Amino acid sequence: MHPVSLSGQLLLAVKKQQKTTELKGSLAELTLKDIATSLVSDDAKKTFWINLYNAFYQILRLEDGLKPPDIYRQPAISIAGKTFSLDDIEHGILRKYRYKRAPEQFSEMFDAALIRSLAVEQLDYRIHFALNCGAESCPPIAFYREDQLESQLNLATQSFLEGESTYDEEQKTLHTTALFEWFADDFGGEAGIKTIYQNQLGLELKDYDIKYKDYSWDEALGNFAEE
Repeated sequence: MHPVSLSGQLLLAVKKQQKTTELKGSLAELTLKDIATSLVSDDAKKTFWINLYNAFYQILRLEDGLKPPDIYRQPAISIAGKTFSLDDIEHGILRKYRYKRAPEQFSEMFDAALIRSLAVEQLDYRIHFALNCGAESCPPIAFYREDQLESQLNLATQSFLEGESTYDEEQKTLHTTALFEWFADDFGGEAGIKTIYQNQLGLELKDYDIKYKDYSWDEALGNFAEE
């Protein structure tokens, strides 16, 4: 089975609360050559790793009993004969080997050569509205497809921003998700955030101040988007 299809099948099994052992075994038995020859575009890479991140967070939490912060750091995900952590996938591969806000949160440095060989060519800020870390303030989990990825990520971004944004026209203030604050460089700083609102929601916020909402870390597992 193609790696991208495997990632979708694993996520579907998680949603249906089915056994994941066989699918996890198939992912572990892939080779790095399989990955390299199958994930030749950024769209393929993003589809594969987003689906896997969302599936494995649920697996590690529900099947393996891992909890934050260890759930992010533990190299417990077997892909192509290598072991990865959720941090490796998010910050190493999908964010093109960028640290979290605080580098000391990592227990180890990335396996630089491996991560660089797997990472996307261009960082896509929309991944932040696709990854689900089991918290109440996280975006819902969707099933991403390589041939529909562009429209799916745009929809995920638009839907999340619509739900997380409040505007005070009198005070010229935007209250929005803390994701923008934590990963400011990914979004191009405040100017970039305002451009995103212009492009995604058609809003002109040039004169607005940006305030960031408190992020709810209350656990909300199994938060799948409506199909």
